[in-house]
Amino acid sequence: MDNFGIVLALLGAVVAALFAGIGSAIGVGMAGEAAAGIVTEDPGKFGKVLLLQLLPGTQGIYGLLVAVLTLLQIGILGGNSNVSFAQGLMYFVACLPMGIVGLWSAIRQARAAVAGIGIIAKKPDQLGKAMIFPAMVETYAILALLVSVLSVLNISKINI
Repeated sequence: MDNFGIVLALLGAVVAALFAGIGSAIGVGMAGEAAAGIVTEDPGKFGKVLLLQLLPGTQGIYGLLVAVLTLLQIGILGGNSNVSFAQGLMYFVACLPMGIVGLWSAIRQARAAVAGIGIIAKKPDQLGKAMIFPAMVETYAILALLVSVLSVLNISKINI
């Protein structure tokens, strides 16, 4: 029972990386399927559709960042890994925004990217407009990243 805090904190890091990574894998795959269809018809559009396909991949990167910061804060990646139950629970909860929002927003961003790929198929000169739609979804992934990072970095300052 002495190590339950560290287990909770590690579980939080896993949730952030795993859920956001799953969302990104699904999202990049969805957009990749649409992009492949466009490139089959017109290989010259590869660069434009690739940009749109890559957008849902950022949530996985954000989840990994939160996980690594958590591992650094709890001492798993160098240092003392003495984490109380209360601190472990706080780390777990701090990682949830990135994990949950990362999963959801990557899939939703992929749907917007697929729609943008459809725009590129018909009007290749409209790349900027096609990127705005999935970029708007990215805003919420960034907000979740901000909440998780600020929380993870400040838990050690709380006296429990």
